[in-house]
Amino acid sequence: MTPWERFAAVARGKSADTLRVPVAFIVDSPWLPGYAGIDTLDYFLKTDEWLKINLGLLERFPEVAWIPGFWFEYGMAAEPSAFGSRVVFHHDRPPSIEAVRGGLAALADIDPPDPQEHGLMPLILQGYINAEKDLSPRGINIKMVCARGPFAVAGWVLGITEFMTALVEDPETSHRFLNTMTTTIINWLHAQLDVLQKPEGIMVLDDIVGMVSPQMFEEFVRPYFSRIFQEFNGMVRVYHNDTPCQHLLAPMSTLGFDVFNFTHKHDIALVQSKMPNIALMGNVPPLDLMVRGTPEQVEAFARECVTKTGGRNLILSAGGGVSPETPAWALDAVVKATIDR
Repeated sequence: MTPWERFAAVARGKSADTLRVPVAFIVDSPWLPGYAGIDTLDYFLKTDEWLKINLGLLERFPEVAWIPGFWFEYGMAAEPSAFGSRVVFHHDRPPSIEAVRGGLAALADIDPPDPQEHGLMPLILQGYINAEKDLSPRGINIKMVCARGPFAVAGWVLGITEFMTALVEDPETSHRFLNTMTTTIINWLHAQLDVLQKPEGIMVLDDIVGMVSPQMFEEFVRPYFSRIFQEFNGMVRVYHNDTPCQHLLAPMSTLGFDVFNFTHKHDIALVQSKMPNIALMGNVPPLDLMVRGTPEQVEAFARECVTKTGGRNLILSAGGGVSPETPAWALDAVVKATIDR
């Protein structure tokens, strides 16, 4: 089985094979330019370098599934840019995002942006089209597309404090805005899927959800996230949220996603007990161990994840995305933990 096939098998509730637990990592512009020794702006603009770097991952780490793999992203900027957020680019890190002036009052009834025309989205779509022209002759297809979730996008567009305050003080307007966000995210995911030849999955990334209470989860999270995941029923659906949110694990498990990438601050056995039917993607500490630790410590923690779960419904990974300055040996150490089980 290829790394993607092993990943997808576990995501769909099947056994990948009798010997190996899948290994997968989320990698993007916080890590890849530094790993490759390239200016972040050159990583975004020099498509030949971008392609070389991402192809190089397949050769350097042949046992790893890259999630989503060949990801065209500008940090967190794709969706907020379509709502008018100012994007500030940097040479040594992903772009930062400035909230839209006027806040919720100015944006509550805005029409959903068009992925074909607004913000950075059209550039990303064209990037995927061009990338597959180079990849398809090599027998490679991009398998997954991504979007930030409604809370994450709202947090960037409005500012976290204003958004969280609005949920409490102006729930009616917040619902209207979240409905627009959700429509935008669904349209954006479809637009990306439509330009690819053989897509099989989607990933939604939203850490802000972990900040709400169970009551607010039911009112403000469930209707919109369930709508997103139900829209893509039949595909591999990954949800990334590495905010500590133990109080939400059980209700999250019923939103409709197949794979959960979560924080290393949650014991993986506990998460498995709360989400028995979800494939868990984690949860080696990405900074404390994979950046600051030793190969032996990383391998030992990864093996402990396998032991605690029995390897069932497990995809070994970092407890979140791969952090900046993570050395290649840290990824190797996670892979090593799956050998000769």
